[in-house]
Amino acid sequence: MRRDGAGGKRPDGQHRTRIRQRPDPANLHVRPTQDPLTGVVGLVPFGTFVKGLGVDRALHAAIDRLKSGLHMVYRVGDVLRLLIDGLVVGETRVYPIEALAADALFTRLAGGMVPSVDVLYDDLRRLDDGDPERPLGMVVEHGLALLKARSHKLIHLDIDTTVERLFGEQIEGARKGPNPRYRGRVSYHPIVARVAEVNAVVGARLRPGDTGFGNNDMPWLKGVIEAVRNAVGPDVVIVVRIDAAGDAIEVLRAIDQLGCLFVIKARMSPDLCRAVVLAPERSWRTVDRDADGRPVRQVMAVPDFRRAVWAERAVQYDVIAVRERDRSGGRKLYLWAGEEWTAHAFVTNALDWDEDELAREYSLRAGIEPLIGEFKHGYGIGQVPTGDFGANEVMYLLKLLAYNLVQRFVRTLHPSLRSWQIAWLRRVLFRVPGRLVRHARGTTLQVPFDSRIAPLRN
Repeated sequence: MRRDGAGGKRPDGQHRTRIRQRPDPANLHVRPTQDPLTGVVGLVPFGTFVKGLGVDRALHAAIDRLKSGLHMVYRVGDVLRLLIDGLVVGETRVYPIEALAADALFTRLAGGMVPSVDVLYDDLRRLDDGDPERPLGMVVEHGLALLKARSHKLIHLDIDTTVERLFGEQIEGARKGPNPRYRGRVSYHPIVARVAEVNAVVGARLRPGDTGFGNNDMPWLKGVIEAVRNAVGPDVVIVVRIDAAGDAIEVLRAIDQLGCLFVIKARMSPDLCRAVVLAPERSWRTVDRDADGRPVRQVMAVPDFRRAVWAERAVQYDVIAVRERDRSGGRKLYLWAGEEWTAHAFVTNALDWDEDELAREYSLRAGIEPLIGEFKHGYGIGQVPTGDFGANEVMYLLKLLAYNLVQRFVRTLHPSLRSWQIAWLRRVLFRVPGRLVRHARGTTLQVPFDSRIAPLRN
């Protein structure tokens, strides 16, 4: 299906009677042409769509004030808009943008001349003034626009962190922290919030590498939840899902006080492990059996469990324990000697939900992992352009903004491709060849007849 959608053809060798032979490439004649050529035709409909959303105007209004003078050639808003175009077509670093000057259409969209990398770096550093809130506001705005485009009764807000490994101690904010793959290497530790139903980014922060999820993130988390609540209205149920880093009293109380439900992976502390092991066998409910009828998955609400800090704050939440006979994947916690059971647990304030349903609700949070993978491999969030933390945060947010804008573009004009990742979207929608033809009435962009771009242009 994907190959057909990209214009490919399935093999039909069984209907052929003659062997296909690869031609000699030396027989192809290569000649220069004066025609202005491009390989990024998709930036035209994308640029038209994005301008219609008011993105260009918002960028100018927000940041053009940072640069002025008689000798100014490129406004800061135009530079950031150019970086977004570069991200969309696959240039996830700043330095290779200059190579796109060989592309006639990209050069035309840049105002007739692609700025040097010095201009790009300098303008990113201009934003290193403690004011990343403006690009962050645009990320949130377009993420929430995806959410508002559909009606919902229940949505899932997933919070997760990742590690951006860095190569250089001289980078501001590059510190040693939790890095399971490259232990001891300095890194950044960004955090991101997505709404699972539309896979949209509705919040993000770039943080130094030694920053864990905790009290310092509470204002940000509250802001994300309030923005989502304002977007969906008071009647929509919001379920917040966080890994074990969210099992902290400040996080639980903040979400609860904002009127949201939460399902958070519980820290398997000694007191919780003891409560799970000592729970009566009758407390466990079998929800899945193997072919021989043997229980392979059981759940229970851990009876009478209350963390000490909950008692101090006079709050009570349910803890749902799950045990499974499953040796595949990840680290497993075996609590019963001589038994095959592995255990994990969740903290929740959804007191009237079924225990197994809650556990499975959390398992669907796994969708944020491939999304972060797309950010890393498709948009290059692990590639930092400068040694300045503020400039790097702006670039991080710009990449997430590019992601949200591409999602809006695809869902509006190519809804059948909404599940495709950026690598395939670039092949089909953005990295399309074409030719610019100039005539007395203007310039025409000629595109392949069977391209998805052709129906969008007159």
